[in-house]
Amino acid sequence: MWACKRAICMRFLRKSLMGLFLLSVTLGLLAYAGTVMRDAVQDRMAREPRVPQARERVFAVNVLRAEFGTETPVMTAFGEVQSRRTLELRAAAAGNVVMLADGFEEGGAVTAGALLMQIDPANAQSALDRVQSDILDAEAEGREAARAVALAEDELTAARDQAALRDRAFQRQEDLAQRGIGTAASVETAELAASSARQAVLARRQAVASAEARVDQAATRLSREQIALAEAQRRLDDTRVIAGFDGALSEVAVVQGGLVSQNERLALLIDPRALEVAFRVSTSQYARLIEDGGALRNVDVTATLDVFGTDLTATGTLSRDGAAVGEGQTGRLLFASLDAANGLKPGDFVTIRISEPPLDRVVRLPASAVDAGGRVLVLGEEDRLEVIEVELLRRQGDDVLVRARGLQGRDVVAERTPLLGAGIKVRPLRPGGAEPEPPEMLELTEERRARLVAFVEGNNRMPSEAKTRILGQLEQPQVPAQVVTRLESRMGG
Repeated sequence: MWACKRAICMRFLRKSLMGLFLLSVTLGLLAYAGTVMRDAVQDRMAREPRVPQARERVFAVNVLRAEFGTETPVMTAFGEVQSRRTLELRAAAAGNVVMLADGFEEGGAVTAGALLMQIDPANAQSALDRVQSDILDAEAEGREAARAVALAEDELTAARDQAALRDRAFQRQEDLAQRGIGTAASVETAELAASSARQAVLARRQAVASAEARVDQAATRLSREQIALAEAQRRLDDTRVIAGFDGALSEVAVVQGGLVSQNERLALLIDPRALEVAFRVSTSQYARLIEDGGALRNVDVTATLDVFGTDLTATGTLSRDGAAVGEGQTGRLLFASLDAANGLKPGDFVTIRISEPPLDRVVRLPASAVDAGGRVLVLGEEDRLEVIEVELLRRQGDDVLVRARGLQGRDVVAERTPLLGAGIKVRPLRPGGAEPEPPEMLELTEERRARLVAFVEGNNRMPSEAKTRILGQLEQPQVPAQVVTRLESRMGG
């Protein structure tokens, strides 16, 4: 019994001593950790603050070499294709349409002089026949008046002969009376007969004048009837619609058997081979297209119709300009005649490109290289940007043509951003796939190299792969200057 109690007491004492030992070790470790933390905080607070070295930010920019040359500006405008020869077909007479040509339809091709449509000509033909009959009557009356004049002249001749005989008889009676042979009564009788003969001559002359007046009246009536014949013939011709030139029909608005009124629009005749394009340009652009005398330059014009990737192109020349600006309009209206406009139709909306006179000593740059104030950024010493004022001459799509003094051979920034300005250091990127410049290399002293190696090896936050790569570079005779600068900036000098 006593031995059992003793064993229990010994086990309890052993476990109590073990617990006290573990408690003492735990407290000792906690005290040591507190001491280490206190020393670390004091050391951190006692250390001087390390200010990282400021580094200048370098931007990568695309640059272009500015080279003066001769450029031919191309003016771009938009216009509408139209025909120089367009004829409205209208009904000159009213009536029923009795005939339509086979090609009298939308898009139908017709030839000059072809009969396109016939309106019922019955009334006009009847009027023409009546006028022709009246002309026959006027001609017959003219012939009858001419015969009457001839007869009246013959009667006048006979009356004059009769008057001459009466005068001679009167003279003979006077001679006889003077010799005492004749009587006074005989003389008076002969004198009365001579007077009657002269009166008959006057009557016959009046008859001739009346006959001649009848001839003039007949001629006048014939002239009036001929005028009426021409008018009737014109009215008959108005019942027919004739093609004035070779072309195609558009906007057809008549059917056979329909009733049309006078001056009603029937169709539109268009000459598809005589096309031109009308377009509007600004006043400044117009000033570049005229010569010193004010006449338009004979420049080439290209009209392009974009139809889902397939361009229809026609060439031509500038022909004329509008006579007036027009109410509510600006700029100038120009016309260009097209030489061969295959595929183009009146009404097409096309893009116009006009070749302007060449410009010498100009530079073509992207439009993004020039700001609103007409300035560009160029590379200066140590790849720092400088500002140059340029003269903007033309805009050519996404490019501009500029001219400036001191721009020849300089590298110009192709795309400006708000971050770029004068004095900013950049890293130029040149077009054409040029190889980048090799990095700057430094030869380190042993002391400097050892200090950098110690810093890299003691940096626990650096990944092992990066640490291995940097240590490999530090072991080389020459080390990239960029790597050295980055490490020393992290070391605080």
